[in-house]
Amino acid sequence: MGWAWTIIGLLLGVVLIDLVVRFVIVRVVVRVFEEMPSFGVILGKPNPDAQCLEFATTHGLTLRGSLYVPKQVESRGIIVFCPELEGNHWLAMEYGQGLISAGFTVFAFDFRNQGDSDSMPGYAPAHWPTYYELSDALAAIDFIREQPGMGALPIGLMGVSRGGVVALAAAARRPAVQSVVCDSSFTTDIMSSFYARRWASLYVPDSLFRFVPNWHVRVTCVMVRWFSQIKRRVRYVVVENGIRRLKSKSILLVSGSRDSYVPVAVAQQLQNRIGDQCQLWVVAGAKHNRARVADPEAYDQRICGVFGHMVADATAPQGDTSRV
Repeated sequence: MGWAWTIIGLLLGVVLIDLVVRFVIVRVVVRVFEEMPSFGVILGKPNPDAQCLEFATTHGLTLRGSLYVPKQVESRGIIVFCPELEGNHWLAMEYGQGLISAGFTVFAFDFRNQGDSDSMPGYAPAHWPTYYELSDALAAIDFIREQPGMGALPIGLMGVSRGGVVALAAAARRPAVQSVVCDSSFTTDIMSSFYARRWASLYVPDSLFRFVPNWHVRVTCVMVRWFSQIKRRVRYVVVENGIRRLKSKSILLVSGSRDSYVPVAVAQQLQNRIGDQCQLWVVAGAKHNRARVADPEAYDQRICGVFGHMVADATAPQGDTSRV
């Protein structure tokens, strides 16, 4: 039986060495994981047609936003807009102007520590969304549905970049949300794994790294995320934990073919994980968050079509599941 103990000892030694090496890698990679890219966001300007609103979120904070109601027509539904990191609620009309014209009410808000909303001492928002942003989005959904005349309307979410990640996570936690549009969005798991392989190629020859299984890379990324959470005293949003609850919703992912922050490959992986009801639209020539700039007419048509499905579902006779 001595040979058996020898094999067990060798396996334990390999596992120990792997853990030590992985720990060293995690300590190095976490700095890259937390490094903030420069997005150069140009803030939106106040819109005189909007109604300014404020509401409470967790930790005793007040969030602020704007409400856009279609003129001369009855609202078809509510779209809650989640802005990108460093953006503000006034950017809603740069992405959702077509929604107003199509008869939708748009409610945009600023996350905590962003725009006009209150700031939480000691918290520094990053490009990886946390449960603080998720709590804010859930508070926004609950607030707008409690307003007079709003509760009976179908509701959807629209998010840009990090705001899209939050929109997906919030939709998984609110059954009333029927449709989601994500522009240039990702998930923490897919994005970190994608860039882990890209970064590793700078230090490890492809001839060797191609033998590293995907699960090994993902475990390392999870360790990096955990280490960063402890360091920053936050909890990151992992959309994959609620992906099953997204499979009943209509979802559109918008990706720019020239997006250097969130490559099309990331959006494709996200589409595959969500399922067949998730559409992916790749906009030719569009950079990060610039799909509407590249093709405004098609952009408005696409997002109005997705949110139009939830209106059709809400108005269809009981037992009729057809969509127009």
